[in-house]
Amino acid sequence: MALLHAQVSAHSPLTREVTPHLVSLGTYRGVVRRAVRDLKYAGARDVSVPLGVALARGVPPAWAVEVVTSVPMPRAREAERGFNQSALLGRVIARELGVPYLPLLARTSAQAGQQAKVSGSERRAHLAGAFRAVATPPARVLLVDDVLTSGTTLAECAAALTAAGAQEIRFAVVAR
Repeated sequence: MALLHAQVSAHSPLTREVTPHLVSLGTYRGVVRRAVRDLKYAGARDVSVPLGVALARGVPPAWAVEVVTSVPMPRAREAERGFNQSALLGRVIARELGVPYLPLLARTSAQAGQQAKVSGSERRAHLAGAFRAVATPPARVLLVDDVLTSGTTLAECAAALTAAGAQEIRFAVVAR
């Protein structure tokens, strides 16, 4: 995992603007895929440290991140797993950037099943309005998740943060 290098993207499903807004460690294959699967499904929480450090190193200083937050999991799934992998990553990234990690979001509803197993249209239907801000965010937020697929989850979270007052939301994911 020492060979992981973060990449900053200006193109993703998260925005129509062509501007650097997403840092990731690569596509969901090979060592990146194995690391995500180990973290999520094998309970290898310690994997969050090298992944989070690598992501933090890729965050451009110009983003001037004021806080790091993460995508909240449905309570039942978090209780089953025993942790939220996105929160673990977010805490490491925040520590590395020297900014606070705050759980700024909550789920207003639990979606049915794993989102990775449904189509984009089903994911959009499941997640419409599924998040709300639980505190007023600062202007510049870094939002963390483990995997970006369609962008629906991160977009819904970003909408909730924007509605609560965030002005610039950037994103960090392990894999795309």
